[in-house]
Amino acid sequence: MTDAASPDGGVYEWFQRGLELLRAGNPAAAATLLARASDAEPESRSILEALARALFDAGRYSDAVAAFTALTGLNPTDDYAQFGLGLSASRAGELRLAAEHLSLAVAMRPDLGHYARALRRVRALQAAESA
Repeated sequence: MTDAASPDGGVYEWFQRGLELLRAGNPAAAATLLARASDAEPESRSILEALARALFDAGRYSDAVAAFTALTGLNPTDDYAQFGLGLSASRAGELRLAAEHLSLAVAMRPDLGHYARALRRVRALQAAESA
């Protein structure tokens, strides 16, 4: 017998359905399902990355910061996780944190222009706040 609040299937099915919801443009529902999967498999980088993306896309930037922080804790050399953390922190208004992690992402992947553009935007916001 399954709990009425628990989705059918196991962690893999939750993950797959969460990805489908994310691709279909329903990040809030994806985040709910992926959070369930992440609770069951907290060391899964794939689940955590999908959850962080869903939270970001749902506009839950502080929650996305927490998820990307956990992801960078599992793999500090993951440039995408550093970028996601920086972008989420920027949207959450945490510009110092954003600049730190976007700088790391740019250092890891200087060939990715969108990383550098995001860092320039954050530095411009920091400069405007200082003025």
